[in-house]
Formats: sequence, C-alpha cells, structure tokens
Amino acid sequence: MMFGARPRAGEVDKTHIYPKDLVKGAANLGLMAVEVPEELGGTGMDALAYAIAMEEVSRGCANTGVVMSVNNSLYLSPIMKYGTQKQKEEFVTPFIDGEKVGCFGLSEPGNGSDAGAASTTARLDGDEWVINGTKAWITNGYESEACVLFATTDKSLKHKGISAFIVPKPIEGLTLGKKEDKLGIRASSTCNLIFEECRIPKENLLGKEGEGFKIAMTTLDGGRIGIAGQALGIAQASLDCAIDYAQQRKAFGKPIANLQLIQMKLADMEMKVESARLLTWKAAMLKDAGEDFVKAAAMAKLAASEAATYNAHQAIQVLGGMGYTSDMPAERYYRDARITEIYEGTSEIQKLVIAGRLLKEHSI
Repeated sequence: MMFGARPRAGEVDKTHIYPKDLVKGAANLGLMAVEVPEELGGTGMDALAYAIAMEEVSRGCANTGVVMSVNNSLYLSPIMKYGTQKQKEEFVTPFIDGEKVGCFGLSEPGNGSDAGAASTTARLDGDEWVINGTKAWITNGYESEACVLFATTDKSLKHKGISAFIVPKPIEGLTLGKKEDKLGIRASSTCNLIFEECRIPKENLLGKEGEGFKIAMTTLDGGRIGIAGQALGIAQASLDCAIDYAQQRKAFGKPIANLQLIQMKLADMEMKVESARLLTWKAAMLKDAGEDFVKAAAMAKLAASEAATYNAHQAIQVLGGMGYTSDMPAERYYRDARITEIYEGTSEIQKLVIAGRLLKEHSI
C-alpha cells in the first residue's frame, strides 16, 4: 500500500459524492446497526465492538465512518432506548441494510453547544404535531430518510419543555437548505432542515413529552464513543501514512525513518493514538457494564479528537511538501480530523463535562 492511500476514500472526498457503495458494504458486515438486537435485524453486539468497528472503518474512510456513526449512535440508539415497539419496527429495522440512513436534529442556527435553547417548536393539533423552525449542521441531511428531532413543546419549562420526535423524510413542510461546502468529511452532506407547518402523526413522539433534553444528552454521551472511534481511525491512518513514507523516503543516503527527529514524531503519534484508544475502550466497557460512562466518554472523545488532529499535523510534517498535496492522503486526514473536535460536543464542552463529573465525584 502506497503511503496509507485508500483510493475510494480519496475519490469520494474529491467528488463530494455520498459513498453509497461503502455504506452498503458496511451494512453487509452488520456495521450500520451494531448494537441493535438480532431480533430487529441488527448485529446484537456491544459498545466495545462498535468502537472498534468505527475505528477500523474510519481508518479507511472517515466519510463512511461518520455516516455509520450518525446512523448507529444518534439515530438508532435513542429509538432503541425510548421508542415503542411500533416505532422500532417502522424506524429501526428498515435502517439497517444501508439502503436507508437516519439523521439527528438538535443544533440550530442560533445555538449549538446550548442544546437546551431550542427555538424549533412543536404544537399538538388534534392527532398531529405541527413543527416549525430550523435545524442546522445536520449530517446525512440530504441522504437520510428519517430524523430524530428535538423541538420545544412548552417554552415556559425551558429545557424541560423540549420533546423528541421521529420525522420521516421527505415530508410536506420540510425543505433542505444548501449543502455546506466543508473543509473535510466532504462526501457526507451537511445542511439545514427547515420546518414550516410540518405535520407528523401524534404517535411519532419519541419517549414522553418533556423528555427531549434528557434523550438528547444521553444520546450524545453514547455518540461520543462513536466519534472517538472515528477520530482514532483518522489518527491511526495518519500514523500509518507517516511510517510508510518514512521507511521509503531517503535523505542523506538512508530512509528518513532512521533519523531520530522522525522517530520522535512517530513515537509521539503512537503514544497519542494508543492512550486515546484505551480511554475509548474503557468508556465502551463501562457502557456495556451498565455503569456511569459519561466522564469516560467525554475523556475518550477529547483525547481521540486531539490525537487525530495532532497525528494528521505530524503526518504532513513527516511527508514535508508531499504531505501538502492532494496526491497524498495526509492532507485529507488533516482536513477530516478537525471536525472531530467540534461535532457531538466541542472540546471545550468535553472539558466542562469532565470537570463537572470530577467535582461531583469529589464533592465535600
């Protein structure tokens, strides 16, 4: 393999075309519904298996990884945890084989990290909920055929007045905004969802009215394990690329891998990815054991995303001028890594979660 290249991953990055074949391939391996029970058509595996799968898929193609992450962590997971049997049959089983994927509608143009300030509203009119408002930064926005959506049903209760819904797509009253032209993860569409008097059946309420904020937060906790896995894949791919190049590129009559400066970079990169991997596995194992994994998931997501950006940066440095060109995958890793420090909770939010839990654990 030449410098860690993955031709198909590079192709979808350049064309910005959704990798339907890769998503279908992941589904054929059971990776689009890793933690969904077998009786509903899923793989029936655990969070640790999911984290490992996310890393390996993202090591090859981070675009496929994010589609897989959103479908598993943000779409299927809350329906499995809070949905009715009818909702699971309608909105889980058809979203397992890769033909359909889901999305997650929480962020808005005026709020990202402030998840409790949802301005999108849902009012009950007879047997239907009527939704108005705009959701922003929706991954899989164009490709998805259903959305787990959060909207305010009682403004007087603030975050306790937020409810969760399942919205099928396409549907009358829902339009899609422009596809964002992004730095990285370019083959997965990101757009606004614009709701104008959009009507959905009353039974599409997910969980109980007023449980939306709780559903969103618990969903994101699990989602951070998935994004940690994606970031690990990018970090490992960056290291693979740097090692491969360093062993083949010669300077001063010998491979640059023999130079101590290069060796120190490789050692730092390995330490970053390995320590982040162990944190991610710990978070996944705590989740599987039914223990509190919130702090561990935040630590894993923070460490893994920082490892991804660090390793991608260092990979370009090892490759030098070649790393700055699109002929090499290092520049793609650099672009793809950056978003892992932003979506599903910024690095700053992760630190607040970690500190909050830490102080609670050691309260006097």
